[in-house]
Amino acid sequence: MTTKPGALRADARRNRERILEAAVRAFAEKGADVAIDTIAKAAGVGSATLYRHFPTREALVEAAYRNELARVCDSATTLLAGHTPDRAIRLWMDDFIDYLAAKQGMADALRAAVASGADPFAETLDKLGTALGTLLRAGADAGLLRPDTDPLDVGFALAGVALITSAPDQRDRAGRLLDLLLDGLRYGADRPPSGS
Repeated sequence: MTTKPGALRADARRNRERILEAAVRAFAEKGADVAIDTIAKAAGVGSATLYRHFPTREALVEAAYRNELARVCDSATTLLAGHTPDRAIRLWMDDFIDYLAAKQGMADALRAAVASGADPFAETLDKLGTALGTLLRAGADAGLLRPDTDPLDVGFALAGVALITSAPDQRDRAGRLLDLLLDGLRYGADRPPSGS
């Protein structure tokens, strides 16, 4: 079991965060078989420090995936604080597509973690539903987005966009598809968009 981040000293928490960031990059770029020592070196820590936080490769994969998911989902509130709800959800969609691209790079590592008995996806739908629900409610309350949208329907639409635009040279197409999705979310809103 990994150590809970809230129970760590500040320096240990920073080490943990650096390890998770390095792990996401390494798994995405080099696949499931990247050496743990390579991840530790990229994070600027020793292997013993990495193993203190994550005793197995599977624990590291699971924590890296969940950390990225939490980062994306938690950004909904921050985006709403600085943007109109329709602009906030569009920015969140971009971040989510980038997250899915990184997750695609981690696919082999995630499959290996699942095969070993880990369940990195246990909270995924709840977290996504909550983040999207927050964004959609804010947009509906402001009259900028339709009020009858199921957050998970939007999540599955985003997954579809990510699936068909997963190649790096398809990022412009992903943006255009996200614009279309946002237009669909605006259709039937109480008032016209405020010019995002």
